[in-house]
Amino acid sequence: MTSDSNLDPSQTQGKSPSMWQTALSVLAAFFGVQNRANRERDFRHGRPLPFIVMGLLLTSGLIGLLVLVVKFALSQAGV
Repeated sequence: MTSDSNLDPSQTQGKSPSMWQTALSVLAAFFGVQNRANRERDFRHGRPLPFIVMGLLLTSGLIGLLVLVVKFALSQAGV
């Protein structure tokens, strides 16, 4: 376990992660590359609901983007 002294002081304050930090944490979770300080900040100060909502929004955006890419590829192929 790490002590609080190893964390960035700006991230150990008692406030919740911002919407931008939440989005970056969810994106990092998509790829499995979250760093320890951000993960600890999320678990200590974050509530689950913003992460769930952001995860659903980003997942639906990813699915929508994939649908558009496939439709474009099929139209270019003449199908």
